[in-house]
Amino acid sequence: MNILLADDHRILRTGLKLLLSSQGDFHVAAEASNGREVLDILKTTPVDVVLLDLSMPVMSGLDCLKEIKRRGLAVKILVLTMYSEQQYIKEVMTQEADGYICKDAIDTELFQALRTVMSGRRYLSDKDAHTLLNSLIDPPKDPVDLSAREREVLTYLVHGYSLAAIADTLHISIKTVSTYKSRLMQKLGCTTKSELVDYALAHKLLK
Repeated sequence: MNILLADDHRILRTGLKLLLSSQGDFHVAAEASNGREVLDILKTTPVDVVLLDLSMPVMSGLDCLKEIKRRGLAVKILVLTMYSEQQYIKEVMTQEADGYICKDAIDTELFQALRTVMSGRRYLSDKDAHTLLNSLIDPPKDPVDLSAREREVLTYLVHGYSLAAIADTLHISIKTVSTYKSRLMQKLGCTTKSELVDYALAHKLLK
């Protein structure tokens, strides 16, 4: 099984490579630190499974997943992430990922997850399947009303843009971007960037 490791943390990739090397049927064929690198590697390197992190610079794992599916590439996608919230699981599986596994379960589930998706079946742990079921039974409430500009700033923040990069892209001052960010935090009841990501995924605000 040729595997592409996609994570922006080199130390984690090194650890995963060492872990996977303990299994005779696993081979790490390539590594990537962002979604754009994943797409470039897939053009030239035979890969069976992409082990894909969601939170990466340049191109996020979610955007990379969507592009792989849009191009119709014959590769399995196993999302490996630190996020266990129902919004992430629902969004990723809706985008036709082959599996979803949290990083805190690497030592107990990774091998099983890889072999499951390679066999043509989709993988979710019992815990994640329960979380996904709950999201279907109890869907998120309607989003808070945001202006068009607030939605733009939120989208860029979720995709990892710095305040300076957002200001440059939208042709406004960094101070104005900071004001929008503070307003978003207050409106959405968020205190961290990860909470902003949760909100954006739950209400399909990512562009």
